[in-house]
Amino acid sequence: MTDKELTDPHAGAKDIEDHIGPDATLLIVDDDGPFLRRLARAMETRGFAVDTAESVAEGVAKSKTNPPKYAVVDLRLGDGTGLDVIEAIRQRRDDTHIVVLTGYGNIATAVTAVKLGALDYLAKPADADDVYAALTQRPGEKAEVPENPMSADRVRWEHIQRVYEMCERNVSETARRLNMHRRTLQRILAKRAPK
Repeated sequence: MTDKELTDPHAGAKDIEDHIGPDATLLIVDDDGPFLRRLARAMETRGFAVDTAESVAEGVAKSKTNPPKYAVVDLRLGDGTGLDVIEAIRQRRDDTHIVVLTGYGNIATAVTAVKLGALDYLAKPADADDVYAALTQRPGEKAEVPENPMSADRVRWEHIQRVYEMCERNVSETARRLNMHRRTLQRILAKRAPK
């Protein structure tokens, strides 16, 4: 996140209340500590009352004791899936605006997240402006089409990641399903995601 993203994009309290509303509680659940802290600071400067959690267990516990009006939930967490946190929030509160973040694209999981009540689905690294826009999006508003669509290399990488996750991170099974040599797959998985 840049310094620009950490500044408040709104001039005053009236503007903040118009966008966020009187209940500004926001729960951010992500196991990437530095990202979590940066996003929390950025959302606080935008007027949210932020609470954070670094695990499914912590996110579920905080959702049960104080269900937030807004939530940003990472899909893959060290102790499980963010879908459990979404379910816990929905059991206590049905008007929460939920945005799901993930480091890999998975259409099936995105559909599940939306069925459970997520408003939007953003790929990491999402910046604070994207998260803010998704959280404050009004019903019926359409998300803007990205200026830079994914490259063919990125689409291929996302597909490989999806199959890898479906195979529970088993390299041999993933290589078999993709009809790919195991070593080739290991090299692809060891690289960073293409732009």
